[in-house]
Amino acid sequence: MSARPQPRPGVMQIDAYVPGKSKAAGVGKIHKLSSNETPLGPSPKAAEAIRSFEHLELYPDGAATKLREAIASRYGLDPNRIVCGAGSDELLSLLTNAYVGPGDEGIFTEHGFLVYRIAIQAAGGTPVVAPEKNLRTDVDAILQRVTDRTKIVFLANPNNPTGTYIPFDEVKRLHASLPPHVLLVLDAAYAEYVRRNDYESGLELVATSENVVMTRTFSKIYGLANLRLGWMVAPPHIVDAVNRIRGPFNVSGPAMAAGIAAIQDEAHVARAVEHNERWLAWLTREIEALGLTVTPSVANFLLVHFPSEPGRTAKDADAFLTSRGLILRQVAAYGLPDALRLTVGSEEANGLVVQALRDFMGSRNA
Repeated sequence: MSARPQPRPGVMQIDAYVPGKSKAAGVGKIHKLSSNETPLGPSPKAAEAIRSFEHLELYPDGAATKLREAIASRYGLDPNRIVCGAGSDELLSLLTNAYVGPGDEGIFTEHGFLVYRIAIQAAGGTPVVAPEKNLRTDVDAILQRVTDRTKIVFLANPNNPTGTYIPFDEVKRLHASLPPHVLLVLDAAYAEYVRRNDYESGLELVATSENVVMTRTFSKIYGLANLRLGWMVAPPHIVDAVNRIRGPFNVSGPAMAAGIAAIQDEAHVARAVEHNERWLAWLTREIEALGLTVTPSVANFLLVHFPSEPGRTAKDADAFLTSRGLILRQVAAYGLPDALRLTVGSEEANGLVVQALRDFMGSRNA
């Protein structure tokens, strides 16, 4: 017998999620461009909803009724098919716990969100990685890895950290080729930023299928990351399963109030989209002009690739940028050691990061 409690087999083999850094020693002003947070901040209406919130001594509505109704009104959904959570991360874990167990497999793509692997392993399942093609989801590679043990497939569209996406026709092809017992989870955390005619977040597919779920978040374009708020829409039988294992008060009252105000402030979202469209294109052009490769992105961040020779690596660039108070995200944990992920920031931050990269590349050339 052990002298102390032991985690069940497999738990200590999980690599814990490590967030990007947010500090730089000895630097005055910091521009945090590592977590894909919106530079516009939350809607003023959402901020006011938090400030005016009362009765912190009372438990929140465990069903998040008013928030679900606000989401349903915004997207034309049935509120009974919506579940809210403490960020979409919680919902991804709840879905995995509900449908994956020991001996089961879960599939995600080569450079997919790290939480997918963690959720599958935490449920006792086996992670299965599908290679990507040119940093994009390869539907055929996913389908080739489906077996009788496959219980869940995660598809981030757009994907983080690459910023790439696949057209809706490809999503439908993936779904049509999956066995009906396999749950397809469409992670649409960055859907609001996408401006492509062949893209859809997946609402239509959820509405017409029995094995598709879409998750969304208030952490990105709505600027409520600190409140931890997300939602999913799913067939009734999946909603029922998730609600049976969901914590009874998993979303706080202030978070719900802010979420309702945020999703109703469409003008603020439009400003965020406009800002992102302008600066995403500008950053791409300016950084490519320095001789660096940028993966085309439809989200609110860019994947910037660096040479592998000493003094010019992604790690060298990260140290140089950090010394100037510009915090980017190292993505070696995603299998991309030669790249950094750059969030589209404020006008000031965007200008500073391009100038810093210009200095970095120039000093190396010299």
